[in-house]
Amino acid sequence: MSTPATSTLQGSALGSHEPDPHRWQALALVCVAFFMTVLDGTIVTVALPSIRTSLHVSDNELQWVLIAYTITYGGLLLLGGRTADLLGRRRLFTIGVAIFSAASLVCGLADTIGVLIAARAVQGVGAAIVSPATLSIITTTFAEGAERNKALGIWGAIGGSGAAAGVLLGGVHDHVESLAARVCDLEGA
Repeated sequence: MSTPATSTLQGSALGSHEPDPHRWQALALVCVAFFMTVLDGTIVTVALPSIRTSLHVSDNELQWVLIAYTITYGGLLLLGGRTADLLGRRRLFTIGVAIFSAASLVCGLADTIGVLIAARAVQGVGAAIVSPATLSIITTTFAEGAERNKALGIWGAIGGSGAAAGVLLGGVHDHVESLAARVCDLEGA
């Protein structure tokens, strides 16, 4: 006769364990983080004219705002994935989100082009850690089959919508800024 602890251990060894009841909340969390990493690759493109005006920079300097993020993000994706495998996907996900968020704050507060470019590069590092960790979390949280396929489909759709939303939201932000400037000009007149 087996004890409850023994039978539970044997059941998990055979692979007949219950799925994590919080797996859909985990999917929502990693999808939001992935959405932000993809969004940040495109949202700044519409803001470039405003950045040029605000920071008084040339086109040559301005292009590095895009390049710094893209080159660190794309260049470090494999390293981010391997590091998550070695050190733990949840730990690296948390570290990546912290790096990405802190760099985003610095980007928003940047008053020189050098600070903005450096912060965008660090943002790319955070994104390169977050993105593969999100995929790894999904593949280990959801059982192989229809449920994992559904989760991966949601993840992919969120990533694609992040790229499109970046341009859209960047345009809305730029439009709101120009409307606010016009209102201030009318009030001053």
